[in-house]
Amino acid sequence: MRTVAETGSTNVDMIALAASGLEEGVWLRAERQTIGRGRLGRSWSSPTGNLYASTLVRIRPSDPPAATLALVAAVALEETVSAYVPGMALLKWPNDVLIDGAKLSGILLERAGDAVVIGIGVNLAHYPTDTDRRAISLAAYNVAIAPEDFVETLVEAFARWVDCWRGQGVDVIRRRWVANAHPAGTPLNVRLPDGSTVDGLFDGLDPDGALILRLADGTRRVIHAGDVFLL
Repeated sequence: MRTVAETGSTNVDMIALAASGLEEGVWLRAERQTIGRGRLGRSWSSPTGNLYASTLVRIRPSDPPAATLALVAAVALEETVSAYVPGMALLKWPNDVLIDGAKLSGILLERAGDAVVIGIGVNLAHYPTDTDRRAISLAAYNVAIAPEDFVETLVEAFARWVDCWRGQGVDVIRRRWVANAHPAGTPLNVRLPDGSTVDGLFDGLDPDGALILRLADGTRRVIHAGDVFLL
């Protein structure tokens, strides 16, 4: 574990370290970020007290598709959160952890050569109130956990699930993800990359981890990219 007091973005730093040959399994944590980033180009509020950390996985020829590491990171993070608030955390596609429908965390994957950099932010002490979706922190549930303690649990869980991903394949990860997500039939609104939206009911994930929506006419649509909102 490498820790810095402040940086622009742990993912940006880790991408540079990946290019310099950093080995798999190293983590970088910052006490504070000045230009934290989320999915789809969003900024990520980064006050001191929350978790901001990145790691990398070096892709091997025998590995499952690199994009499915999003599922690995999500199940590892949900498991970690559930260690502190048992029975409360749910997963929302592609990789958000929710508590009572509010966003607790975010995961950002970026490719850098043969490495996939995985950035994870968790609202431990603070949460934003000026976003387009409701957010929450663990502190709001009277859980006081220091970032350095939380990340120790996360590092262990992530390594274990990466080993599972490599040794047993994506399906084990996918089934774990679905078992810890909002139930089948949950109404969802998806904002697609082209700006259009589609409503449907959650109907699980396909073998590669894409979202399956059951539409009003009974057909199923597979979503590979988009921004998902609970209805």
